Amino acid sequence: MNELLEKLHEVVELGKADAKSPFPPQLKGQDGASEITTKALEAGVTPQEILEQALIPAMDVVGKKFSENKIFVPQMLMSARAMGAAMVQLKPFFASGEIKTKGTFIIGTVKGDLHDIGKNLVAMMVEGSGWTVVDLGVDVPSERYIQAAKEHPGAILALSALLTTTMVNMGQIVADIKAASPETFIFIGGAPVNNEFCKKIGADAYTPDPQGVVEYLNKMAS
Repeated sequence: MNELLEKLHEVVELGKADAKSPFPPQLKGQDGASEITTKALEAGVTPQEILEQALIPAMDVVGKKFSENKIFVPQMLMSARAMGAAMVQLKPFFASGEIKTKGTFIIGTVKGDLHDIGKNLVAMMVEGSGWTVVDLGVDVPSERYIQAAKEHPGAILALSALLTTTMVNMGQIVADIKAASPETFIFIGGAPVNNEFCKKIGADAYTPDPQGVVEYLNKMAS
């Protein structure tokens, strides 16, 4: 049982989604996250154990390596894809309530901005750390954030922007959300954004990278 969890940790950290995946080369032809997760479930490992003892620790290592510039976006995306392959096997257990999540995290790229790589990285890292993620996509107006917050009471919202021109929209969207739901906690992030801007527009938190979001959320959940 422990061997399966250790192997799952390894393949997620190295970005091996399934047996067909050619990456990384040293694991070519071996089972990936999808197959190992299935074997673990068949062997009696609980979904919660898979999440807490393999997937979360693996993505934590990946996030820290990324923050320290030891790996870069392509490797991080591969790891996130491997984690996603494992999560597909676990989705039914989330739906049934057998797996307890830390909370709900709603994320989107703000109105006028169509960039999604940063948003996707954050969403994958947060999901890999044990949260339920609701991804609203790109070009998201105030109304969709507000509606999503109503549908998921107590959820944390995250707004992403890559362009300086859409930072203006971010400020307006934060104001609209706070007017509709003052208690909603709002993260902001993206290349042109910083802590000073976060305070200026009335958002609650800013972090420069996905791992920072994960660490902040986990402190909130503890």
